[in-house]
Amino acid sequence: MAATRVLGSLAALVVLAACGGPSQGGQTSAGAFPLTLSAAGGKVTISHRPARIVSLSASATQDLYAVGAGSQVVAVDAYSTYPPEAPRTSLSGFQPNVESIAGYRPDLVVTADDTGDLSGQLHKLSVPVLIEPPAADLDGVRSEMIEIGRATGHAAEAAAAVSRLDQQVRSILDTVPRTGRRLAVYHELDQTYYSATTHSFVGQVYKLLGLRDIADAAPGSNPYPQLSSEFIISANPDLIVLADTDCCQQSLATVRARPGWSSIAAVRTGAVVAVHDEIASEWGPRVTLFMQAIVAELKTMVAQGG
Repeated sequence: MAATRVLGSLAALVVLAACGGPSQGGQTSAGAFPLTLSAAGGKVTISHRPARIVSLSASATQDLYAVGAGSQVVAVDAYSTYPPEAPRTSLSGFQPNVESIAGYRPDLVVTADDTGDLSGQLHKLSVPVLIEPPAADLDGVRSEMIEIGRATGHAAEAAAAVSRLDQQVRSILDTVPRTGRRLAVYHELDQTYYSATTHSFVGQVYKLLGLRDIADAAPGSNPYPQLSSEFIISANPDLIVLADTDCCQQSLATVRARPGWSSIAAVRTGAVVAVHDEIASEWGPRVTLFMQAIVAELKTMVAQGG
């Protein structure tokens, strides 16, 4: 089964976390540092257990708190809205300001991209940068949680967090209703019809849930293609997921008002799910909230004979 293949790597990840050397309180021992990680941006050496962490990624912020490193976080970027106790600032991972970041005296910076050679600039200040790019699938989510756990001195707690995530995902997958056919889904990123294929993280989630992503039939190889209204109407998706409810105020009502869209199966039956933009775009441990929202709608559709 697809779920078995996706979840099968859990044991290996837990073993990897254990290599960090757990000690009391779920933290790695002091002897685990200095630590060198082979991360997405190359090798990163962390000389000591970080005490002042800056996060420039919403998903990384969630990972830090999930693995027990929240008390070490001194600043997060403007888009890190969860957890609410995170020390949110005006910092940006999209346009990082090295001087502003350095003002927080970090001994570790976690970000999703090396924009403007951020790692090189902070290296001159002896500040290590851990790059955790958008995960490709759930295995990527687990790997990043394990890596962040090791980098912050919380290897054992990261292994436990990954185990909890695995259990939550398995529980959700066990509740996916059976249908007589593979339902088609359209994922909307904005009202100009940008979408996501199964070569994206969210597309992998749909695949795991047994859905067929209509964007896969779009020409080209872009994992985030811009579709046309005609293409979407012709594809006739059974389910529409709106990830532009906060930014662009899209809803079942606005979708129903679009020319020609009243003929789409999802619009006729009301199978249009409005998901908070951040929940639909983050690849951290809160991916389960997104999965639960989709499964809840699938259950409604099946109950209504969809």
